[in-house]
Amino acid sequence: MNRQAQAVLLALLGGAVLYAGSTDLFQRYVKTGLRPLLLGAGIVLIAAAAATVWYEWRASRNSRSERGHDHRERRISWLLVVALFALVLIRPPALDSYSGLRAGTAVPAPFGFPALPAAGPLSLGVLDYAGRAIYDHGRSLQGRQIELTGFVAVDQGGAVYLIRMILNCCAADAQPVKVGLTGQVPPVLQPDTWLDVTGTYTGKQTTDPINNGAVPFIDVQQARPVPAPSDPYESMG
Repeated sequence: MNRQAQAVLLALLGGAVLYAGSTDLFQRYVKTGLRPLLLGAGIVLIAAAAATVWYEWRASRNSRSERGHDHRERRISWLLVVALFALVLIRPPALDSYSGLRAGTAVPAPFGFPALPAAGPLSLGVLDYAGRAIYDHGRSLQGRQIELTGFVAVDQGGAVYLIRMILNCCAADAQPVKVGLTGQVPPVLQPDTWLDVTGTYTGKQTTDPINNGAVPFIDVQQARPVPAPSDPYESMG
């Protein structure tokens, strides 16, 4: 592969990264807060492609000879083709109940609990609800109608959980946050179905057998299937 071809591939890869960063595709790979860095990386790749073209043009003008290790560099450059096709053609599925039930629930102790609206239903993230239920003993949740959205997982004992995968950085480090469902739970639930659950706080908790982490429950009043959100993950910060 000559340097002109390398430059074209860099430009295409940079364009693909910019496309992913400007659509919801990037959310399958990294958390939402990293979008600016992803867009910046795309710009850098395109700039590198332009610099490669400029360098090659100057080299041809000055009749510089090729360096001895260029041949090896050019073989390695074909790996860019693999990265390009993977990014453009493969849309990885979001992590599901299979992953959620094979890792222990991860609810880090929060630094504090922001004030909640004084009236009306509370639409909370699964992580926020679990943190308040475990570490604040549900004090800010008492007597409130709560709405949670997540996907269904059913363990070997038949217990039903609402799960959301939480990202520190990217999908590779995703961990589940589990909330048990009690109350008016639909009798038939398919794993990986996304549910919008309306209910109230309950002090009931169980222990995750994988890591002994605390798993809070929500007392379900209503549950309805919903489409998977464009961003299936929550973030720790």
